[in-house]
Amino acid sequence: MGGLADYFIRPETVEQLKEVVQRCNENKVGIYVLGFGSNLLIGDEGLRGAVIKLDAEEFAQTEFDGEQVTALAGAELSKLVLTCVERGLSGVEALTGIPGSVGGAVKMNAGGNFGDIGAAVETVTLMDAGGSIYEKSKPELVFDYRRTNIAAKFILNARMSLSEAEPEEVMRTVKEIWIYKKNNQPLNTRNCGCIFKNPRGVSAGALIDRAGLKGLQMGGAAVSEKHANFIVAEKGCKSRDVMRLIDAIKDRVKEQFNIELELEIEIW
Repeated sequence: MGGLADYFIRPETVEQLKEVVQRCNENKVGIYVLGFGSNLLIGDEGLRGAVIKLDAEEFAQTEFDGEQVTALAGAELSKLVLTCVERGLSGVEALTGIPGSVGGAVKMNAGGNFGDIGAAVETVTLMDAGGSIYEKSKPELVFDYRRTNIAAKFILNARMSLSEAEPEEVMRTVKEIWIYKKNNQPLNTRNCGCIFKNPRGVSAGALIDRAGLKGLQMGGAAVSEKHANFIVAEKGCKSRDVMRLIDAIKDRVKEQFNIELELEIEIW
């Protein structure tokens, strides 16, 4: 959903990415960095600027070195999880069922009830808005609930530290997580994942459910009957329908429980 961007750019190499950044800076064109679009809502009016997507082959590689894996920004989380299973490496099973890229997952510390990517990441390679490349490692690199202290415009790769395990055991965990998500989340619908962060000690979905909002609809957007922290986009849904519904949910939860829900999704 959402409107058009002025520019949509897919560089094929780091050198091309540097050139794109330089051209944008010279022409005062704003830059948006797109992963796989999970947890993202784009306004109906579109974007005044350049959307850059690192999905070329050079940005989608994963390299293994014993129990270390370096995954580039455009690598697909689901493929990374399965490759680690095949190699008997444990540490990223918590990412099962998250339809994102490694870059996007690191930026927002993606995860769920079973853990998050930040637990495995040791070092990230970054590029700032001026095109300079540098590394950031723990403990300077900090992962918190659905956020990190990464201020750089681009995440180029992440090096993760995993541990050896029996492939059958890791696959059993992956299957358990997948079954849990299939039973508890509206996976076969058009949605952008959890809308709100969980307030400390309480589930946002439970609050929305207790406020009686499951099934609430505005235009083509509806609160999922399966999991109240998901908004499902039905036929003809516009971004403004989702935004109106978000505002209505926040107002009702604030009114009933005096809790301010904070967005987990990003809105452009």
